[in-house]
Amino acid sequence: MNRRMTGELAALKGLQNDMLAWLQVAAPEIKEAVTGTKKVPAQLRLDIYANAYKFRLIDALSDTFPALHTLLGDDDFFTLGEAYVRAHPSQHFSLRYFGHQLALFLQQNSPWQEQPELTEMAQFEWQLRAAFDAASQSRLTLEDLQALAPEQWLTLKFQFHPTVNRINLSYNTPQLWQAIDKEEPPIAIEQQEHPVAWCIWRKDLRTLYRSMPVDEAWALDAMLEAKDFSYICQGICEWIDEQHAPQRVAGFIQNWVSEGLIVGST
Repeated sequence: MNRRMTGELAALKGLQNDMLAWLQVAAPEIKEAVTGTKKVPAQLRLDIYANAYKFRLIDALSDTFPALHTLLGDDDFFTLGEAYVRAHPSQHFSLRYFGHQLALFLQQNSPWQEQPELTEMAQFEWQLRAAFDAASQSRLTLEDLQALAPEQWLTLKFQFHPTVNRINLSYNTPQLWQAIDKEEPPIAIEQQEHPVAWCIWRKDLRTLYRSMPVDEAWALDAMLEAKDFSYICQGICEWIDEQHAPQRVAGFIQNWVSEGLIVGST
C-alpha cells in the first residue's frame, strides 16, 4: 500500500471518528468537513443526520423491548429512548447489543424507578433476546444420561446450553409479556407475594420459559456454578428429607435433559 493510499485511509478514518463523536456527544470537529448551502447549512445537515441516527437507535430499542414499549405507550417510550441514548451512546457496531443497560437505567432514574415493573419487563425481554441470539450447541440426551455408571453420579457435574438464563420476577411479567405478544386484551400488573423463579432458554428455534419451584431453582443455580451432584443433594435437604434428596435431584436433571437445557457432563 503506497503512502498516498495510506494517507487517504487515515483521513477517512479520522472523518468517521469525528462523525461518530458528533453523533454520540455532539463533538464539533466534524463541522469543518461538512459543506452547507444557503437552503441547508452545515449545522442543519448535521442535525438531520444526528436525529435520524437517534431515531434508528430508539427503533432498535423498540424492537428489543416491544412489551415495555406497549406498557409505556409511544410518547413515554420515545422519551425514555431519548434519555437512554444520551446516557448510553451505542458503543458496538451491531445494534444487537444496544439496550443492555436499559433495565439498570430504568431502575436508577426517575420517573421510571418509581415503576419497578418496567425494570422487570426490560430484564425479562433482554433475557429473551439473549436466549434467542445465543450460540447453538448439541444437547445431552436421556440415552446419554442412562449410560452413566452409578459410581459417576456422586461427583457428576453438568454443562448447560449457552441459551440458559435464570431470573427471579416479582410481578406477573411473563403473563403480561405473553398477552402483549399475542395481542390479547391487556391484563392488570400484579405483584407476587414472593419473587418467582423462572428459567429462560432456547430449544431449536423456539425461545422457552417456565417457572420453577424454589428447590429446583436453587439446584439449577448451583449446577450452573459447576457444583456436583452430591453437593446438590446435600443442599436440597433444606426442602426435602435426606432419603429422598437424590431422587428429587435426579428428577430435576432428567427434566432438564428432556427440555434441552444440558449439553454435557463431567
